[in-house]
Amino acid sequence: MRRSLYDVAALIARIVVGVVFVAHGWQKLTGGGAGATAAQFAGMGVPLPEASAWYAIVVELIGGILLILGLLTPLAGLLLAIDMLGAVLFVHRRALFVGEGGFELAGALGSAALLLAAGGAGRISLDHLFFGRRRERRRRDEAGLPYVPPLAAEPRQPAPADRSPDQPAAPADRSPEGSPGLPESSPGQPPASAGGSGPPRGDTTGH
Repeated sequence: MRRSLYDVAALIARIVVGVVFVAHGWQKLTGGGAGATAAQFAGMGVPLPEASAWYAIVVELIGGILLILGLLTPLAGLLLAIDMLGAVLFVHRRALFVGEGGFELAGALGSAALLLAAGGAGRISLDHLFFGRRRERRRRDEAGLPYVPPLAAEPRQPAPADRSPDQPAAPADRSPEGSPGLPESSPGQPPASAGGSGPPRGDTTGH
């Protein structure tokens, strides 16, 4: 139940935060492009204004789209959180509210992006569709569940009831002389010869 609630909450947060980031990136791109954004950053004291302008435009546009889709969410969320951290440190650190140029909006967006990067996009996302099985297997490994190989999981054949599994099979019957397979002679009957011929069964002379 708790996981299902997180999936729905993460979906809503991803869409809302992603749309806001895409809107800000699109505003920078269409409002003069990287040149105008770099000039604005330079006036605010942002270091490396041209590189920072390109970073903000690309990350806010592409990262916002990735958040909406729930694709590569940990990477997109981390890059967006870094973008907002730079905005707070170099532009909005002197006040709280947006109307006063404060870090209210940048801090909220950056915190939400960082939370999504740490917690994941949830199961209603492309991340779960593409990488869900691998993530579930990693969670089972982290939980310390033992791995049972397929052969060990098969049932073992029971040993016969008349002997234990470690007891060898009984040897074949042997005669008193140690010759295997020869039956013992009964009293009053001469033993059979080695060649297998017994005493004559009748008079073959015809008398």
